Amino acid sequence: MSAMKIKKGDTVTVIAGKDKGKEGKVLAVNAKNSTVLVENVNIVTKHTKPSAANQQGGIVTKEAPLHISNVMLLVDGKATRVGFQMNGDKKVRVAKATGKVIDD
Repeated sequence: MSAMKIKKGDTVTVIAGKDKGKEGKVLAVNAKNSTVLVENVNIVTKHTKPSAANQQGGIVTKEAPLHISNVMLLVDGKATRVGFQMNGDKKVRVAKATGKVIDD
């Protein structure tokens, strides 16, 4: 499996779908399904039955996963593709638009 280009904590913008143009922080990445959970993006309503954890039950709104191909990393407020480079003996992510190293 290839390395994930988007990681938890990154700021991304949505490039396709009903929430196109929205930005948010990545809350979780599922490499197995190639999905990401982005803060305040792809909000869905879920009907829940009363349980021990949720006494009331009712309608709950929460974020649903997006496919990783529908989001793009933001570097300095600009959407960019991501590449990899060797920095000494360490592999780092690099913004294709600027050539800037993303993680040190």
